[in-house]
Amino acid sequence: MEKYSQFRDRGSGISPFIPSSTPRSTLSALLHGALFCFRLPFFLSYSIFFFLVLDHLPSFLIPQVARKLLLWTLLGIPGIWWVDLQLDGVKRGSLSQQPSSRFPGNAGRSIIAAQFTSPIDALYLAAIFDPIFTVSFPGTRKVQRVSLLRAILLALSPPMLSPPSPNNLTTLRALVEKNPHRVIAVFPEMSTTNGKGILPFSPSLVSAPVDAHIFPVSIRYTPPDITTPVPGAYISFLWNLLSRPTHLIRVRIAEGVTNDSAAETNGASSVGNAGDEGDVDGTRLTPEEQALLDKIAEALARLARNKRVGLTLRDKAAFVEAWNKSKK
Repeated sequence: MEKYSQFRDRGSGISPFIPSSTPRSTLSALLHGALFCFRLPFFLSYSIFFFLVLDHLPSFLIPQVARKLLLWTLLGIPGIWWVDLQLDGVKRGSLSQQPSSRFPGNAGRSIIAAQFTSPIDALYLAAIFDPIFTVSFPGTRKVQRVSLLRAILLALSPPMLSPPSPNNLTTLRALVEKNPHRVIAVFPEMSTTNGKGILPFSPSLVSAPVDAHIFPVSIRYTPPDITTPVPGAYISFLWNLLSRPTHLIRVRIAEGVTNDSAAETNGASSVGNAGDEGDVDGTRLTPEEQALLDKIAEALARLARNKRVGLTLRDKAAFVEAWNKSKK
């Protein structure tokens, strides 16, 4: 769309905030409408029951295996059954021959750095890894621990340009130390895109301990219209999710990397070019810390078969404002 050309990346021409759409004929629209009406009450009632009741039960009543089965049931209602999972650099068909350490959760202390495009991202990660979810912010190494429901809703929320109260924040190092046997999930881009570009990272990943493995994870969808780059698109997301017979998820996991810089931090810091949101308390990322962020971002771009872009959260906030004005 030409009127949103200022929100294209100058180097690549990629527009990471334009919603994806798939053309439909009149007949297919009618069939999809019938499927949507059939699925909607099942999906809403099951979601409400799970997040209001089942998700709050203690682990001795709902063990991890049962919780994952319940989540896969929730994914199955809209037709998300087929997942194409591959490890980066591993030939198709030889996945079972790889060491278990190539998979998050089997490599000791594990952190997932996931691409952020859709509410389904968090739901899928929960069904596979049962991780602790976090929210990252620009200009600070600290993160906020959140529930699965909050992580899902974050994909439909406006970009947060500043962190909340420091009392609600922690570091990845602290989370890993308290939960050494749990996977930690991080969305370093901080806000969703349409999957066509990788946004500048929050510096939160540099707070990871040196003995934790950080796994870049790319999640792509076919068709791509269940991505939610524009906040508040609840109705269109539900329509695209529930009106199609099935959805394909392509998951690519890169080899884990470690934080060799392992910088000790006690608070917020500015972020060099990561996020490009300005100084916080006068400090900058070290070259080693910036190299770690660049390495993970390049891995995500390679896995997703797209490119890194220079558009920041402030650019997305400006795009959302322009998009909403054009829809009035």
